[in-house]
Amino acid sequence: MLSAIILVTIISKEGDYLQAKDHETVILVGSQVNQSDHHFQYSLEELESLTVTAQGRVLTTFTQKQDRLHPATYIGKGKLEELQSLEEELEPDLIIINDELTPSQLSNLQESLTGRVLDRTQLILDIFAQRAKSREGKLQVELAQHQYLLPRLKGQGIAMSRLAGGIGTRGPGETKLESDRRHIRRRIDEIKRQLQVVVEHRERYRERRKRNNAFQIAIVGYTNAGKSTLFNRMSTAESYEEDKLFATLDPMTRKLVLPSGYSAIITDTVGFIQELPTALIAAFRSTLEEVKEADLLLHVVDSSNPDYVNHEQTVERLLSDLDMNHLPQLTVYNKADQALKEFTPRSGETIIISAFQEEDRTKLKKKIEELAVKNMQYYNVIIPADEGRLLSVLKSDTILRELIFLEENQAYKCKGYVLKDHPVLGALTLYEI
Repeated sequence: MLSAIILVTIISKEGDYLQAKDHETVILVGSQVNQSDHHFQYSLEELESLTVTAQGRVLTTFTQKQDRLHPATYIGKGKLEELQSLEEELEPDLIIINDELTPSQLSNLQESLTGRVLDRTQLILDIFAQRAKSREGKLQVELAQHQYLLPRLKGQGIAMSRLAGGIGTRGPGETKLESDRRHIRRRIDEIKRQLQVVVEHRERYRERRKRNNAFQIAIVGYTNAGKSTLFNRMSTAESYEEDKLFATLDPMTRKLVLPSGYSAIITDTVGFIQELPTALIAAFRSTLEEVKEADLLLHVVDSSNPDYVNHEQTVERLLSDLDMNHLPQLTVYNKADQALKEFTPRSGETIIISAFQEEDRTKLKKKIEELAVKNMQYYNVIIPADEGRLLSVLKSDTILRELIFLEENQAYKCKGYVLKDHPVLGALTLYEI
């Protein structure tokens, strides 16, 4: 097999995705290194779910327990020979590795095996390529793919030729990398320039929301925890929801009306996952800036998932990596109707709900309002009846707890809470009791 054939990206002139044949056959390969049996088994199950999401069909799973990964071929020499025999027997289209491979590991495995070799990072990038709908999302995926591919130009062999299609070859189109690394570097620079324009546009929207002094909520959590389902039913939005990993990629922001009538802003975000590729975290940092501006994080956890504790910890680690772990947080344990018998919520601000139950959603909105009040300033004022504009602002921009008309004064007695930096505070000082 030729080892020096230059890798081909997958970018077409039209920017359309290649359509893979349905259900490519796959052998999954995992190496257990310093992991508990439970954690390793779950990571393989997650890899299988990722493969199914990418329209693959798993034929079998091939594993090895090692003290450390083989530096040249990921698995040991004997195991590699076993894998070659298994490949001859099953004739899969793909061999997917449950870790991120080094360029040399990828190249050596591809030379030793007939089917295309992908690692976990490529698989996740492929799913993101399917899910991206907005211009920003497509650019971010393309940037992450190019940054991943750059050091691996010679690592894929002929299996990634421009005639190839399917899992791991999807992306923002198809173009041949016949030139050299400079071609990809130029494309990376161009994508970064285009993304900067989008980022500046998004920042202007955020600044406008800041000027409007809206209470901002961001939904975060492990992929497939039910974030979009909750978002849709809380905000009457139409964010894409499906029982698959990474069903949502592009962020969506909508208005959320709390029980008092106060209008907050809520944003749905991309799901997190174990070993989320570094290139993706970097590429999607601008999207996740939406989270950084939030006044409250709703951390949604699937209470029916056997690995829910690890999911919580994964999200917390990624929030820490993104410098967002200091933000106020409410942990929302979703799917209460399917919760595990051994499920135990952690300490701190938590709530257990089912996103499909209206009374649970109402309970969550009340909890959000309760937490919002903690970050607000109390006011107790008497506003003249002819101050209609000021009264209107209190109704829409503050949490109004009491509104009583005082007939003898021809004025309204108002009590409530307002964000500490809201400009209406200056006007309220004139009417304090």
